Amino acid sequence: MINMNFNHRVVIDTNASHWISSPMAGVWRKPLAREEVEQGHATSIVRYDPGSSFRQHDHPFGEEILVLKGIFSDETGDYPEGTYLRNPEGFRHAPFSKEGCVLLVKLHQFQASDTAHVVVDSRSAAFVKGVGNAQTLLLHQHKKESVALVCWPAGDNALSHCKIDGEETYVISGALSDELGSYPAGCWIRNPLLREHRFRVEEDTLIWVKTGHLPS
Repeated sequence: MINMNFNHRVVIDTNASHWISSPMAGVWRKPLAREEVEQGHATSIVRYDPGSSFRQHDHPFGEEILVLKGIFSDETGDYPEGTYLRNPEGFRHAPFSKEGCVLLVKLHQFQASDTAHVVVDSRSAAFVKGVGNAQTLLLHQHKKESVALVCWPAGDNALSHCKIDGEETYVISGALSDELGSYPAGCWIRNPLLREHRFRVEEDTLIWVKTGHLPS
């Protein structure tokens, strides 16, 4: 079990983490949170070597993917860097990557009523004005759960805020900082319920952020 106490704040710089082999040759993982080795709740950075593939499978309680680098593929299409995917329970696929790719992957974390299959290409989607000078792209929303990309221009300071239901953040590019430290691209941060903080940026920064999903 890894980082399954949701009352604790967790920060992982994945650049410093080692790749761990998966059951399929050429597919590697950096676990961020994991309930059991090959089942249950899991959040990981996943790498497919060029030409690697995974056998056909489904995902109880869903699979959520953000393509960080390269092109991720399955029977339904090719998904380049910047693509956000949600594969609900019952969706089966045999994923592969011809050129190789790196993904942020979350497993076994859908609400039972969340059955939407979602594909968003953030490269062509329209960001809208968010808080302050930030630009936001909503990727998915179901009940209290919300997933978005947020782009902050250099020198911006987010308003101090407190996410009642917690907050999970992955820094895609640039760098974040707050009262407790600095977080370069590749950092994953999970703030527990009711923690107040203020992010700020010194350079243009893009993050993936998810709220309203952590257990109370």
